[in-house]
Amino acid sequence: MIYSNCMEQTKTQHPIVTLTDAAAVKVKSMMLKEGKEGYALRFGVVTGGCAGLSYEMKFQKTPYENDITFEQKGIHVIINQESVEFVNGIEIDYVDTLKESGFKYKNPKAKSSCGCGTSFS
Repeated sequence: MIYSNCMEQTKTQHPIVTLTDAAAVKVKSMMLKEGKEGYALRFGVVTGGCAGLSYEMKFQKTPYENDITFEQKGIHVIINQESVEFVNGIEIDYVDTLKESGFKYKNPKAKSSCGCGTSFS
């Protein structure tokens, strides 16, 4: 198992990141489409975007030594420790309607966000 040497998610009242059923289905379908079965979802923040920080999601085969890893809805999730303070308690959803399509983030730590919803402060 590729996650045996990594720090596990701490036991808290809520997970660091919550994937809705719709988000989990979309991530799994994207893994399949991109040939990334067996990979993990790396989620975190990077500096940039119109509000200061942006969410980043990508597929990664193995975590780094100091990453936090956990499984949710059949998806291995990797978060670097530096991102935890910005995303702890976040819910990631996926919507696909006539008006919009994409991942949506409900972040209790965000003081403000931009119109696109992928950048926050």
